[in-house]
Amino acid sequence: MVLQGCSDSQEQDESVTQNEATMAEPEGTAENPAIERTSAPAEAEVTMLSPEGGAVVTSPVMVEFGLEGMEVAKAGTDQENTGHHHLLVDLDQLPPMDAPLPSTNQVIHFGGGQTSTKLELEPGEHTLQLLLGDFMHVPHKPPVMSEKITITVE
Repeated sequence: MVLQGCSDSQEQDESVTQNEATMAEPEGTAENPAIERTSAPAEAEVTMLSPEGGAVVTSPVMVEFGLEGMEVAKAGTDQENTGHHHLLVDLDQLPPMDAPLPSTNQVIHFGGGQTSTKLELEPGEHTLQLLLGDFMHVPHKPPVMSEKITITVE
């Protein structure tokens, strides 16, 4: 698995409760006037092609990303209707929607334009969710986010 460090070093105090995928802003999202968020088309949709929610799998887990209504582009590509994937693993709260996404073990960046990965996970239950980021790793407005799924690793 390729992990790319793409965050700024500032700590973010504000986070929001994770909810199911929605084109609306997650509750509690405050607008950061210093960051201009990139617009996303209303029909844009990111999906987890595999695994399916409820799947029982073995590690490494092959995770495949789908995107409709936009195109995948490498981080740094400032082009309309593009973005790159971020995989949220076992995250209880979403990161702030008005700042570059942090690069952590739970927020994995795919700034090279990747659309799949092999993910090493310990046995047990895990959650996965996709969130598209713009050229600067900031979620679009509105956020392009998949449903959160739960899988079990044997």
